[in-house]
Amino acid sequence: MDISIRQISEADAEAVADLSDQLGYHLSVAQILANIRAVAASKDNEAFAAVHAGQVVGWIGVSKAIELESTPFCEIRGLVVDSAFRRRGVGKLLVAKAKQWSHEQGTSRLRVRCNTKRKETHLFYRHLNFREVKEQKIFDTAT
Repeated sequence: MDISIRQISEADAEAVADLSDQLGYHLSVAQILANIRAVAASKDNEAFAAVHAGQVVGWIGVSKAIELESTPFCEIRGLVVDSAFRRRGVGKLLVAKAKQWSHEQGTSRLRVRCNTKRKETHLFYRHLNFREVKEQKIFDTAT
């Protein structure tokens, strides 16, 4: 299977919305487009698309984090592979691209947060040599 990885583009907004929907993230194409534009305008964020036969079959978002209490690191902010293309190496290619970008940012650590309910995803990351370092809860409020 021939998969290429490239920088995400505004033209990918509809495909990104459809893929995100597969994991329960229901945003409008207009909001996804605004998010793609914001990522493109930021030096500390990037997103890549996995393409097969001209079709976007996956995407990954990654960002550089600078925190007071730790050394800079990069973090996978989102990863989705089309259900028809899972377990075929697409996610592995996207993570490899995120690792490459992380190195280009001068960091030596790539982190990912994963919902505790996504047990298969935990296995995927472990298979790629990620190790679990903590469990946490996320709290949210309107501003």
